[in-house]
Amino acid sequence: MNKRTILGVPVVGFIGVVSALTLGIVIGSFCDFQISQALGNVTSLGTLFANYAFVLAYCLYPAGGALLYVGLKKKGESFRFLARVLLVVGWFMAVYYSNSYFGSKVRDLFGYVPGESSALISAASWLFWAVIYSWVPPMVVHLADDADPDRLIAVGAAILVAGFAGDCLNQWLKQVASRPRYKYLITLEDPRSAFRNWWQMIPYLAGNNDSFKSWPSGHMSMATMIFSLPMLTGALKNSSAKKNWIAFGIACVYVLAYMYNRIHMTNHFLTDTCWSALITYLTFALVSTAFCRTIEKK
Repeated sequence: MNKRTILGVPVVGFIGVVSALTLGIVIGSFCDFQISQALGNVTSLGTLFANYAFVLAYCLYPAGGALLYVGLKKKGESFRFLARVLLVVGWFMAVYYSNSYFGSKVRDLFGYVPGESSALISAASWLFWAVIYSWVPPMVVHLADDADPDRLIAVGAAILVAGFAGDCLNQWLKQVASRPRYKYLITLEDPRSAFRNWWQMIPYLAGNNDSFKSWPSGHMSMATMIFSLPMLTGALKNSSAKKNWIAFGIACVYVLAYMYNRIHMTNHFLTDTCWSALITYLTFALVSTAFCRTIEKK
């Protein structure tokens, strides 16, 4: 991978994303409450988007596992078992995170009631996610360019490692910040009086109370994974700089849509979304650069 690229696109793309997110943090630091007042409005369409649009980002986990599979297979017979294991790991990460964070939505659709419904219904909801992501590995295996197996291994490993690291970091920061959500504030007689800026942290105040886990946005941490899409397209057959830029454009639109959705649905403030996206984006940039520069020095 060219040293002048970060996450599959030239450095100018990286600078643009970081600059835009930093600007959002600055604006939100002064206008968070007012922006949420203007945009907050829970809708059925917004709920549908929040509950299921994340699948596009989580498809990157099985895609990363598939790249590792193809790259390791090219290394020889001794790597084949490891290749198969990592292929399953990538697919399982998508299923696990989807079922952990969004499984209740699917169980509700299936009519599952804890303690009353059959356990088979719960199992069916898990299988729902298993099927949703089952098409990704074979497609990526078919399209992956195995001419440079080291590159496939680096990109696949970067996606899985950075995705896991980003999720862990986000969950820890939610406890450290313990900031009230806008949807909780509007249930109070004087919402403005209980509002806290992102820097007014009270570590571990939230505990298990989701109403105090506004900063940073977990949905945005997940959605920002999509910025690794240009790395994926660059590892496929017939790759080009133009296709990487198209993938980058798709990622930008997707992330902006998620930002608006989180504010619109009264779950987060602007700074919640921008900080989460920035932290996750920098995590992916750091991890991917470390992996890719390692193979370049060979």
